[in-house]
Amino acid sequence: MSVFNDSALYPRFLLTGFSGLESRYGLISLPLFLVYGTSIAGNITILFIIRTESSLHQPMYYFLSMLALTDLGLSTTTLPTMFSVFWFHSRDIPFNACLVQMYFIHVFSIIESAVLLAMAFDRFVAIREPLRYATILTNDVITGIGLAIAGRALALVFPASFLLKRLQYHAVNILSYPFCLHQDLIKTTVSSRRVSSIYGLMVVICSMGLDSVLLLLSYLLILGTVLSIASKAERVKALNTCISHVCAVLTFYTPMIGLSMIRRYGQNASPIVHVLMANVYLLVPPLMNPIVYSVKTKQIRDRILKKFKKHKV
Repeated sequence: MSVFNDSALYPRFLLTGFSGLESRYGLISLPLFLVYGTSIAGNITILFIIRTESSLHQPMYYFLSMLALTDLGLSTTTLPTMFSVFWFHSRDIPFNACLVQMYFIHVFSIIESAVLLAMAFDRFVAIREPLRYATILTNDVITGIGLAIAGRALALVFPASFLLKRLQYHAVNILSYPFCLHQDLIKTTVSSRRVSSIYGLMVVICSMGLDSVLLLLSYLLILGTVLSIASKAERVKALNTCISHVCAVLTFYTPMIGLSMIRRYGQNASPIVHVLMANVYLLVPPLMNPIVYSVKTKQIRDRILKKFKKHKV
């Protein structure tokens, strides 16, 4: 049967959970949705604390708010299809809905990468120019950085969605994960994918690839600045302000690299490993970021404890 009949004009896509473990989806879904609940509650708490505490209305915490908003967006984008697959055993997703989900997953991922870079710049300015910190990173500058971050992500990913829309697919297409990713959708096409593949690679290089290089450069500059400080106590204090951010960077980039390695070199690995790595890539950063910043950032930790004590009284 030709793939270009009427049904192919509206192709169906089937999401995939953990193949072979369908009978245990009820059990598997419990930790998954505990992760979602913790992620959403944690990031909302961070936003609430920063919003209600005027002492936290500083550049570092504005960037942390951007990170929390991005993590909320990433969590809520994947939540509907995860519910569908693991709770309702419903794998169908319309093509347009799949494209929308793919678009926002990649937009929020690129935004998160850029926000982490902006936070590294914030730490560099705070350590290098502590007396001019507030005058360099004014509210207008931070707003401009935020708009540039969002604009870059939205502009980069839109053509990828448009290119995928123009391709032709089988009437029924089986995806590898319980959500839609660009590299997964490309594999299902029956027409030439060359332009889409090249553009997808360019997006990765121009966003996360560039950001990772600039992140490394930022920390080399931070390290050079810290080593030039005469007092050992001040050097330790300066480095301590970067610990939470380093943890956030590792939490974001390590699963991403792991997923890329599995996709490239793990063809013989179980499909469950591929799905697990994809879930780790999208679920772990939104889960860990609020935990790390709540534990390692004294100002956030103290405000959260203060709110809890007030409610108990």
